[in-house]
Amino acid sequence: MNHRGIEFTVAKTAIPGIWQWQFRIGDQIKTGKTETKIDLLAIRRVQLRIDRELKRSAGQRPEPAG
Repeated sequence: MNHRGIEFTVAKTAIPGIWQWQFRIGDQIKTGKTETKIDLLAIRRVQLRIDRELKRSAGQRPEPAG
């Protein structure tokens, strides 16, 4: 799947209601798990996490000289 140009995966685990996710921003790989019975909610949570990470990485970049 893709959100804001970031490829990510969300997959069921062997435990019902637990989803494992992963995405990469630059050279950093982020992984984790979320608990929900609804697959679309698991996807949305990963998208929100991507948004937070993109906002954080944008705040760390120096402003271009101009």
